[in-house]
Formats: sequence, C-alpha cells, structure tokens
Amino acid sequence: MRDQAEKLRKKLSNGALHSAKTIAVVSGKGGVGKSNFTINTALSLAKKGKKVLVFDFDIGMGNINVLIGADSKHTISNFIEKNIPFNEIIYTGPYQISYISAGNGFSKVLELDKISIQRLLIELEELQYLYDYILFDMGAGATNANLQIMLSVDDIFVITTPEPTSITDAYSMMKYIVLQESNNHLYLICNRSEREKEGIATLERLQLAMKKFLNKNVQILGVLPEDSHVRKAVIGQTPFYTEFPRSLITTKLEKIVQTYLGDEHVSRQSSHTNSFIRRLRSLFER
Repeated sequence: MRDQAEKLRKKLSNGALHSAKTIAVVSGKGGVGKSNFTINTALSLAKKGKKVLVFDFDIGMGNINVLIGADSKHTISNFIEKNIPFNEIIYTGPYQISYISAGNGFSKVLELDKISIQRLLIELEELQYLYDYILFDMGAGATNANLQIMLSVDDIFVITTPEPTSITDAYSMMKYIVLQESNNHLYLICNRSEREKEGIATLERLQLAMKKFLNKNVQILGVLPEDSHVRKAVIGQTPFYTEFPRSLITTKLEKIVQTYLGDEHVSRQSSHTNSFIRRLRSLFER
C-alpha cells in the first residue's frame, strides 16, 4: 500500500467507483471475543478474493496487531498528532489484508480544527475506493468517539455471549444505536457458546426484544462455539482462521460470513455510493 493516491486515481480513471462496504464490530462489554471475530472475519473475506481493511478503533487498548503477531511502528495517533498519512500507517497481514493499529489520542479528533477534520475525511474517502470491505473493531461501550463511526457505517455486527450480563449489555448497545439512528443494519453473533442451541436461544431472545420494544428487525448471523483452538491461536499470536483451518470455530465462522454475504441487503450494495463518508461528515459538522 505504497501509493494510495495513485491507485485511487487509476481506479477513478477506469470508471471503477466501487465503494467499500463499511462494518462496525461492537459489543456491550469487553471480553466477548470481538477483536478475534473481526480479524478472522477479515481473513475469511480476503480468502474469498475481497480486498479488506481492518481499522482498530479500540483506542488505547487495540490488539489487532497482537492477534496476528505483527508490529506496528505507526498508529492512528501518529496520523493525528504528526500528520503522517494513512499510506504510512496501513500495514499488511495474512492473506494480504490491510490493517490500521489503534493508538492513544484518537478521541482528540473531535477537538481538531476544520482543516484537520477535512484531511481525515479525505483520507477515509480514498480508502473507501481502495477496498471492498472496511471493518472497524470498536472499543467496548457507546463512547462519543465510537458513536461517530457506528452511526455512519453500513452495517453493525453485535457480538454477545450467552452470559446474562453480556446479553443485557448487547441489548443496551443496540437500543442506544437505534435511538440515535434507526437505519443501521444490525446483525447478531453469539460467541463462546458451549452448545449451539444455547447460542441460538440467546440470539432469538435479543432479536425478539429488539422487535417488541424498539420495533427494529435484527438479523441473526450465527453462533461461534467455545473452542480451545482460539486460546491456542491467541497464545501463538496467530489467527485461528489461518492456524487451524479445519477446526470447528473456523467452520462456524465461515458459515457466518457466507450467511452475511448471501444477505439481500449486502448483495445489492451500490457500486457508486459513499454514504459512509456523507454520514460521517454530517456528524463532524454538527
């Protein structure tokens, strides 16, 4: 990813105005496996021929680079504080996925002057034309910084576990999002489930609650099992998708990704839209 601007100019000159699908991966609390889900989903998409960028937005506690066993000299903080361009903070991981590491200070973006904010929006808009999917690994909870991204993306993946506190927090997160902006497409995933039926029951309860109390349709994507291969992969600082391709967790993740890609909303994505940037710009200009 050396000459980002040149690649963009070439695509634009060829009339290739395809805009990336933007996805925010969120949870109501930490420790549910959100980052693991994000990086391995990105790898699944990349293996299917998609060009993918993972943007670690868990400010100050990001771990995407750790999960793939890579070092990141520059982070999003350097972009903000030292004017380092995006093409110098984007790194390449397995299956040629790209990623941006989180760093301290990104919350300061709301305090920047108009010129600095415009620079950020221009860089993000360029990225939209260079990738098929951009996955934002969000910090746990509904902070102001997270909300800007969550309300702007096309789709939101909500990760929960069967634990009651995780379910409650996931519902609170979705309620908060819906009350702010009801047009987001919400998808549910239950992680670390001991039994498939337990996971499905968890997701169905959340789905019913969203429809009953908020009149919001939420789609179930699937259940990921509690699997010792995940812990082994984390210890080895390598994604389970690449390290254990035949494991149950990898098989289930593949099913979830296929379900998402088969969704009618995803398949009819416009190739000429940059609604993510328009929405994000409008939030910054408030």
